[in-house]
Amino acid sequence: MGVSQAWARRVTYWLEPKNWLIVSVLAIGWHADGRAGLLWGVLAALFTGVLPTLFISYGVRHGRWSDRNVGARRPRLIVLGFITASVATGLILLAVLGAPRLLTGYLAFMLASVALLGAITTVWKISIHCAVAAGSVTVLALLYGPLVLCGYVLVGLLGWSRVALEDHTVAQVVAGSVLGAAAAVLAYAGSVIWLGAGALSMT
Repeated sequence: MGVSQAWARRVTYWLEPKNWLIVSVLAIGWHADGRAGLLWGVLAALFTGVLPTLFISYGVRHGRWSDRNVGARRPRLIVLGFITASVATGLILLAVLGAPRLLTGYLAFMLASVALLGAITTVWKISIHCAVAAGSVTVLALLYGPLVLCGYVLVGLLGWSRVALEDHTVAQVVAGSVLGAAAAVLAYAGSVIWLGAGALSMT
């Protein structure tokens, strides 16, 4: 393995979806309700990042897929199915327990995004890594300001690593990034509308 490939593997590992999702839900929870929101973010992180990662690691250990990136289509769909169920469970739990609407709204759109990525994956191997990374940077920039857009440097670096490892084509990386960013904008808009509806119902 060359130096370039070795670095590409490291970048893919450091910037895998789990890490983006955990940072995102914690930051959204903090933005929504300070320390209390951060605790809600920890609960959301369990269902969006931790449990899916444990499921993937279990599959690797038992030979169900070759590595954490799950490149083959059929295993990839199985993993996406588990992620869908995990996020849905987390969303229901957060909604029932009274988590901030901004956070539950984000999880709702995350659920829709996973379903869309699953549908696309049946015919084309779009980059889920880049979709999650671009979506995370976009939603955090909408919440915390345009300076966060500098995080797109990491999205670009991640895209390079996915192409360098020959796990994706440039088109698949770009498509994943565009889809992730668009989904984040919709998630933010939907959450704002959801927050407005909640405020009106309390008046």
